Amino acid sequence: MRNRTEDQIKLVMIRHGKTESNRQRQYLGRRDEALCETGRQALLKLKKRQCYPPVDVLFASPMRRCVQTAEILYPGMEPVCIEEWTEMDFGTFEGKTYEELKDDMRYQRWLDSGGETPCPAGESRADFIVRCDKGFQTMLGMLKGEEKTVGMIVHGGTIMALLGRYGGGGYFDYQTANGRGYLCACKREDNRPELTVLAQW
Repeated sequence: MRNRTEDQIKLVMIRHGKTESNRQRQYLGRRDEALCETGRQALLKLKKRQCYPPVDVLFASPMRRCVQTAEILYPGMEPVCIEEWTEMDFGTFEGKTYEELKDDMRYQRWLDSGGETPCPAGESRADFIVRCDKGFQTMLGMLKGEEKTVGMIVHGGTIMALLGRYGGGGYFDYQTANGRGYLCACKREDNRPELTVLAQW
């Protein structure tokens, strides 16, 4: 079994800054929403505290909230956008809060399933995880071997999908707030990633 040092990298996985929908606790998936001013200021404060490690190469979801977060945290580094890392499609739940949805039987059935069944006119968690993993494999295939630390500016769901798949534990074990994230060791043996969380902030 292969275990070469060049097959081991560190991943800096960061959830994008806060948007207005995040602030209002609305479901925000495939809608392409920009950061709100509160979100921008919070990122700048965290950056000033040196929360974000330097990276050799930067990847991101193509959605505005992720690209804008990358511009704030890593100015001068143009991220490589991974299309498969767009947030989960919440279908008819998009833009609504729990209070607005709590009497909708379709929403109750979705909650009762632990969020595993497809959202009406949306996406299932299983399909979302497969999609995120496809993007992750694409990213790994693009690395040239000399990169030691790789940055990823993505969505909370993307982080949960990838760490739940390769880091042990469950999907909801890896929830993280806006602007926060994980530093992970990524070891690749026989082309299968293994993620180990080293730090969380």
